[in-house]
Amino acid sequence: MTTPPTLPKNRQRLILATLMLCSLLIWLENTVLSTTLETLADPVRGLGANPGQLQWATGAYTLVFATLMFTAGALGDSFGHRNVLAIGLAVFAVTSIWAAYAGDASQLIAARAGMGVGAALIMPANFAILLWTFTGPGRATAIAISSTSTGVGMAAGPVLAGLLLGKFWWGSVFLINVPIVVVALAGVVLLVPNFRSSTRRPLDPAGILLSISGLAALTYGLIRAGQVDDWSHWDVWAPVALGIVLLAAFVAVELKARTPSFDPRMLSQRMFGGGNASMMLLLFSVAAVTFYNAFYLQGALGYSPMKAGLANVPTAAGAAVGAPLGARLVSRWSLRPIALPALTVAALSFGAVGFLGLHTPLVWIEVLLLVQGLSVGLVMAPVTGALISSLPLEQSGAGSAVTNTARQAGSVIGIAVGGTIMSIAYRGAIEPAVGDVPATYRDSVQVSAEQARHVAATLDRPSLAQAADRAFIHSMHVGAVWIMIIALIATAILVVALRPTGKKKTPAPKPDQEVAHSPEPRSTARIEGSPVAGNE
Repeated sequence: MTTPPTLPKNRQRLILATLMLCSLLIWLENTVLSTTLETLADPVRGLGANPGQLQWATGAYTLVFATLMFTAGALGDSFGHRNVLAIGLAVFAVTSIWAAYAGDASQLIAARAGMGVGAALIMPANFAILLWTFTGPGRATAIAISSTSTGVGMAAGPVLAGLLLGKFWWGSVFLINVPIVVVALAGVVLLVPNFRSSTRRPLDPAGILLSISGLAALTYGLIRAGQVDDWSHWDVWAPVALGIVLLAAFVAVELKARTPSFDPRMLSQRMFGGGNASMMLLLFSVAAVTFYNAFYLQGALGYSPMKAGLANVPTAAGAAVGAPLGARLVSRWSLRPIALPALTVAALSFGAVGFLGLHTPLVWIEVLLLVQGLSVGLVMAPVTGALISSLPLEQSGAGSAVTNTARQAGSVIGIAVGGTIMSIAYRGAIEPAVGDVPATYRDSVQVSAEQARHVAATLDRPSLAQAADRAFIHSMHVGAVWIMIIALIATAILVVALRPTGKKKTPAPKPDQEVAHSPEPRSTARIEGSPVAGNE
């Protein structure tokens, strides 16, 4: 039984930079698409996608990402995390090109699902390599530094999308992934040893099928509810019920498996399980409010893609500042007094979206976005650090997959539920305005505010566009209340997860101390392709 060989410090730094570039790629993609949604909904400049198709364009990526991560973690433990990471980067590049040249919404959805495959291969391997590369107090520091790539991606994505949409067609926002992949792939091949666990976990075809089909059915039912505006409709409740049954079967299968690739038992630990549940609901809220924000800035307020991108910079700046600040504050005090107030503020800031309107000054929008980004960064970084630092090396792939799967599942359901609430509320609010609209245009007006504005321009009916804007604002306000409630539930769960054990009044574990004072996990892992392994 040996501990992982120590790599030279310079090589560790270069590996960390490469991993941050891989993580940047995923966050960049998320924010780039959110800025492009309004353009994709436009029948002239984009694909004329309806809200359901836009939910799927966003959700297909997240759905596949979420359901394949636990399998990707098992592949990394068995065949080497460097190999899996390299393949994931290549898949991401190819499917990005496919998305850029998609001819309709269906092709875009399929391409986005392919990008989800690449992201699923990238993320668990990225976390596992980080854990293998850094030991002792340096691991917590590396996790904190790595988390800043989230803020950088969130900041750069909207601005890049705005620049590209101002000069090129919408597909150009996907092509920016290709040069990033080329640089990252070179770093992976040249710098990263092929870390892998000594215990090879078998692939889990039953788990893959049940998890993908279960989440897909659940998501379809939730999105369909917004399209038909009737929860009692058979093609709403039947997929939802089927999805719940399939996901329950997935958990049952994994519990019986000798070496599960997604181990539900990990969630039985109060800190790990409660922390992941709380972060899943937080990501649910973040995904939903981000979905609304894209249509609010460019649709209701009429901002250009570039102006909307710049308007989102405070969110990213807040997250970029909040992540390292949260880790620093936790190392000084503890997790509980930092994470709980931050999550509460995040929940209230989501609810504050209900005060935004058609004439809200930009400065107040910016202040709210800054508070949202800062509070989310303050809670996400330290909680992630605490969860990941507690993982044994042999479970690094599976454990990080559990954490990221929970969060991505929260995101895809958040987009589905948030979009459905918005669609139902919008349809009810726009109803009085469609009475004198020609019959051939009524369905389009009721589908979304974007299509209603297009119809208004075609018919030269400014009053219809104004009615669509008001209906959208109403739907956003309704959604904000529900999003705030979900985030407050996340806060309550985290309160329980971080509750002191009782016998000894010890503070919640600090990431730095947890790593520095705990013995290194024992491992029989091998490192392939590392000529300098063990040299200082």
